[in-house]
Amino acid sequence: MGRSVSYPSGAIAAFRLIDEPEDEWDWGYKCLVDDVIDTARSLFPSLEPFDGWRGHEDRILLRNAFSDCGISTYCGLAAIWLVEREDAQYREAGSRQARSGCARRWLAQVSDRFTKAFGDLRLVGRFSNGEAIFERVGSSP
Repeated sequence: MGRSVSYPSGAIAAFRLIDEPEDEWDWGYKCLVDDVIDTARSLFPSLEPFDGWRGHEDRILLRNAFSDCGISTYCGLAAIWLVEREDAQYREAGSRQARSGCARRWLAQVSDRFTKAFGDLRLVGRFSNGEAIFERVGSSP
């Protein structure tokens, strides 16, 4: 079965290539991470730096009261994503005062700005083996 870049289930995801030669890929990745952090914080000031992971492949870079913002990579393709938090502290706070509705509303409000800021590629679909097909943003369907 084929695979593509990972990102958390239910996430708003934008896709971008890391166009660096193999020996400079780490530098390209670091530059992309720095750009994601700077751009996301300027667009959404409530996001604060956070160092964590969702599973083994999805790196959390920023977090606010409702969401995680992060990056995942596979074979030179990066998914920059924004998704409702799922950590224990968030769930515990939600048991006292419902947060999920507020989180979904905030995510819906910022979705277009997020994908415009970070998306160079758009997910078109997937083959039955799981491989994904992308097109450049602005390309004719």
